[in-house]
Amino acid sequence: MSGEFQYLHTMIRVNDLEESIGFYTKLLGMKELRRTDVPDGKYTLAFVGYGGEKDHTVLELTYNYGTDHYDQGTAFGHLALGVADIKATVEKLRAAGAKISREPGPVKFGTTVIAFIEDPNGYKIELIERH
Repeated sequence: MSGEFQYLHTMIRVNDLEESIGFYTKLLGMKELRRTDVPDGKYTLAFVGYGGEKDHTVLELTYNYGTDHYDQGTAFGHLALGVADIKATVEKLRAAGAKISREPGPVKFGTTVIAFIEDPNGYKIELIERH
């Protein structure tokens, strides 16, 4: 059954579309892949990612006109990104103004080295060191 499905994207709602696109493209190195403005529906969608939608899972940023705040809720956990050198990555992100919510270190009860940052909307992003 796994051949019937392909994971396409994850959607998150954002307060300021340009600020969010800037965060994901300038700080995290993603590319803006496409943008669709739907005035009748009062929303804009922007898709960002590390590769085209045909071959990669991407992130959909949804901006609803006139909405400048969302409650995070308790169900959503985090997005996760692999990085080669977590300490250097965190320092680079810190220097660029990213909020570091957990400094690099081993995961509790394990050896995998992780850190957490937050995007401009407060969404948590786990950085996982991968060699």
